Amino acid sequence: MINITYSETKPEVKEIALARFEEGNDSWTQVLQSGQKEIVIGIGKKEDFTRRKFIITARRIAVSAKAGKIKKIAVSLENILSFSPFLKEDEAGELLIQNMELANFEFVAYKTQPEEGWNVVEEVIIYGAIKEEIKQAIERGQMIADEVNASRKLINTPGGEMTPSVLAEAAKKAAQGLDIKVSMLGKKEIQELKMGGILGVSEGSREEPKFILMEYMGGEGKPIVLVGKGVTFDTGGLSLKPEQYMYEMHMDMSGGGAVIHTIALAAKLKLKKNIVALIPAVENMPSGSSYRPGDILKTMSGKTIEVLNTDAEGRIILADALTYAKKYNPELVIDVATLTGAASVALGERASAIFSKDESLIEKIRKSGEESGDYVWPLPLWEEYEEDIKGTFGDVANSTKTRYGGAITAAVFLYQFVKDVGYSWLHIDMAPRMTSIEGEYLAKGSSGAPIQLLINFLRKL
Repeated sequence: MINITYSETKPEVKEIALARFEEGNDSWTQVLQSGQKEIVIGIGKKEDFTRRKFIITARRIAVSAKAGKIKKIAVSLENILSFSPFLKEDEAGELLIQNMELANFEFVAYKTQPEEGWNVVEEVIIYGAIKEEIKQAIERGQMIADEVNASRKLINTPGGEMTPSVLAEAAKKAAQGLDIKVSMLGKKEIQELKMGGILGVSEGSREEPKFILMEYMGGEGKPIVLVGKGVTFDTGGLSLKPEQYMYEMHMDMSGGGAVIHTIALAAKLKLKKNIVALIPAVENMPSGSSYRPGDILKTMSGKTIEVLNTDAEGRIILADALTYAKKYNPELVIDVATLTGAASVALGERASAIFSKDESLIEKIRKSGEESGDYVWPLPLWEEYEEDIKGTFGDVANSTKTRYGGAITAAVFLYQFVKDVGYSWLHIDMAPRMTSIEGEYLAKGSSGAPIQLLINFLRKL
């Protein structure tokens, strides 16, 4: 984590580079007459500068410093605010440091450290007249980024070292020292609950399934339940994935990683909310004991799932988790999953797909996405699509015979397990945002989505 300090005056030390925004399109480093370095970040035209561009520009400060092997930088909040009239002072401070931290992150757990150390920014000095509430906002932004980066470390962990049991231990570690109760159900308890979806998907692996429960009771009233898909490696099962689609499948637990660190962050921020996180954790592996196309799985709800494709496993385990969520009599349930490649085909890699029958909830989530930088876009959840997932021999089928609208039919499948409840439900298909892309100034690997969206939503709910 970057060390943040404050100064009322501009630092004049040569070892510290000054960073500032300026109209223009490029970023560059220059040496001033005093011998001090200055990092200049071009923002384009001032009248075209937006919140979205601010987020990217804040990241470019850290990336430019790293490119110049600069360890210490100083930033004038007055300069930043002069180009950002659309932000309040505390918002600017929070977003600035939050995104500098995100851009500073590198996943180096499996690399040998070079003699000169890792190429990261070590210290940022914020100079000028800084109010106490701005310092608190900066601290909050750093806390959010730190939790997002912790999730990125978890999600980037190779599949050979990330199993359902390891994910369960990671949940315990994330909650350590916080007011969060963590428990987990093993195979025996999952069998007793008749979670046939989780059991079926996990049958091909020597790693037994886990059902992870995290409870943070920081307020009053009905809880908000977050459900995260925890497939720690997805080969596709007997419906084996082509090799080009299997490489990053250790990240198929990104939804699980996101909700683990969202609830941890909620506890650190001491949100006055009751929040529960549920993570069904399995490996989807091919073997002599794997579940097969044509199998019928009976879920905790009593509904049966006809398996047409074992690579559509995420929705099967989520079916049991969504049913379990009813035990909490929640106000709201949000599930997060790298569910379909079809969501990426529909939206590209810049936004997660969202689905809900609650239009006001969709609008709130969209707004939270815009404010946080975790962008989302809604797709339809029309009842006509329910025809596409009707089973021939089971109640619902986990796949369809057409290749069209796959993100929608997957969401409609999940809806079958929440359609009769008395609370709102929203599904986030984060497959498009599983990994970072060029131009957003984040290290390769997990993007950490949609933690920033979720925590922003929870803070303002």
